Amino acid sequence: MPDAPAAPQTIRALPSWLLGRAAARGHRLVAAALARADLRMTHHAVLAAVAELAPVSQADLGRSLGVDPKDMVVILNDLQADGLVTRRPDPRDRRKNAIELSAEGRRRFDLTERLGREANDELVAPLTPREREQLMALLARIVDPDEPCGPARV
Repeated sequence: MPDAPAAPQTIRALPSWLLGRAAARGHRLVAAALARADLRMTHHAVLAAVAELAPVSQADLGRSLGVDPKDMVVILNDLQADGLVTRRPDPRDRRKNAIELSAEGRRRFDLTERLGREANDELVAPLTPREREQLMALLARIVDPDEPCGPARV
């Protein structure tokens, strides 16, 4: 299959186009890395949130990630079926479930966290360490201009 022609100069000069292409490349790299550990990106994001927030209610977990409650149920069902998370009645409110990582969930999360960092390192490999810091600071300002952002994770 022949290489596709380059996008026109007028398009390549748009920040939105470049950001979209960079994001697409980053998603491909991270998705491929996580697939080596048999995990999808949305599942990794949920594991990361649970690792940071646990014990966390299912509803709070969904809100923190901006995931629709019905989709969150499906993701948590997958993660629980794989033995990566546990759902127990929340001791503060028994009407809610408290989500935590299982021992296997912690192991898999640690692995995917490393794989994701490696994929992100590959994404920014053409940049110097100082340029990487600048890129992260600039992207954080674009993503949320009203909120200062600390160091990003996978």
